[in-house]
Amino acid sequence: MPFAVAFVLVVALAIVQAVGLGDLFSSDADVDPAAGVDGEAAIQPGALDGLYTLLGIGRVPLTIWMALLLFGFAAIGVSTQALAESLTGVPLHRWLAALLAAGAAVPLTGVLARPLGAILPQDETSAVSTDTLLGRRATITDGVARTGSPARARVHDIHGQAHHVMVEPHEASSELHAGDEVLLVRREANQFYATALAERRLSPQG
Repeated sequence: MPFAVAFVLVVALAIVQAVGLGDLFSSDADVDPAAGVDGEAAIQPGALDGLYTLLGIGRVPLTIWMALLLFGFAAIGVSTQALAESLTGVPLHRWLAALLAAGAAVPLTGVLARPLGAILPQDETSAVSTDTLLGRRATITDGVARTGSPARARVHDIHGQAHHVMVEPHEASSELHAGDEVLLVRREANQFYATALAERRLSPQG
């Protein structure tokens, strides 16, 4: 029974992973104001890093690591029961077999995860710092931007991803209307300031 449950969970993880592939086709993203200026987070080594490395945690995606663990647990358990029955005529108690299989599956998962992580495609990120949007062209999508009354604008980063930001006119007397193409010229906290391309007499982007 424990090993049948493990096999069912492996199938469930495979289904979840397959359904989750749909997220890869999402191209729009909102700027996260809480992100650091450089878009990087400091990584502090922990006391468990050595154990994680031994077990292969972090070498492959968590769902794959769990699938390896469950599959190894089930395969070792079924093999142990088959061996015990062939030698003694009866299988081991299910929970004793489960304990033995779990003890063997954990290090086996680490052995399998380390080389597998070396050949799997590595995750790539197209996350950008908020400041990299400065100097880029945006389009007002909703409302009218006035001083003290921002409007929503869409801007594409260097990877072509669309971000939505709140924009006020750089010139106090200006108004930016929906559909206007603007240039993001400065930022204060989470607020962008832009000037209409017509006012700067810039040629349309090619």
